[in-house]
Amino acid sequence: MTATVPAPRPQTTRPAPPKKWRVLTIELIALAIVLLCLSVIEIKWERLAQFPENFVTYTGLMLRGALNNPFEEPYAEYWLTSLEFMGQSLAMAWVGTVIGALLSFPIGFLAASNTAPRWIVVPTRQVLNAIRTVPDVIFAIVIMVPIFGLGPLPGALALGVGSIGTLGKLTSEVIEGIDTGPVESVRSSGANPLQVMRWAILPQVMPEVIAFWLYRFEVNIRAGAILGVVGAGGIGSLLSRVFDQRDWDRIGIALIVIILVTMIVDAISGAVRHRIIAGAPTGSAGAVV
Repeated sequence: MTATVPAPRPQTTRPAPPKKWRVLTIELIALAIVLLCLSVIEIKWERLAQFPENFVTYTGLMLRGALNNPFEEPYAEYWLTSLEFMGQSLAMAWVGTVIGALLSFPIGFLAASNTAPRWIVVPTRQVLNAIRTVPDVIFAIVIMVPIFGLGPLPGALALGVGSIGTLGKLTSEVIEGIDTGPVESVRSSGANPLQVMRWAILPQVMPEVIAFWLYRFEVNIRAGAILGVVGAGGIGSLLSRVFDQRDWDRIGIALIVIILVTMIVDAISGAVRHRIIAGAPTGSAGAVV
């Protein structure tokens, strides 16, 4: 019986290292850009020496209210008010995420080169790029607040429009990175384009797309706090008011509420994202042995 000799591996050449003068040139250019930016923003370096004292002073002022008994007046009212406004921010973030997810999902297919023709892909991508370049606060100030007035509704709509740009781009990139094997198999069985999308594309992209939706929800919670400053509701409107009044007790309580709620939401969302992408842990109940 004749033994088969494995074919020799092809010789691969290691890429040449970059030349030192090029690396040095890039580093010098980057350093020059950093120095130019520092000179343009006009940093007052002498104020850095005052930072430790100011940090201790203002942190003490803000913690003074938070460390008091939360069941005594007026601190009980401060906590309840902060939680109420934080609930508005969560509602704004959730509604904005749902709007962005529902609208960006079909747009993602129009922006993917393997599911739409080029004459549709190019303008769709440009629209998504234009949406991403505009901050959410600009959507709120210029469009939503003048139309819908002050309150949580314009903030939620601004977050929804801003979410379309990011989620649409991420969805299209996931669609373009799918395995083509299942797509070819479904097509060879005579399936139409909708059936190909349902049985070959969606099962591959949905776990990552849902994870992107959850991540965008976390981002919208933080963005919603900023929108409140311009009258779009949420915890930001409360912060704007108490900062104007220099009410340090209420500022500290509001900031603690924001930090705690955001940490809880991040932890839950991160666990859900990991469960969706990684799947059930090995040896869990219901696993096939």
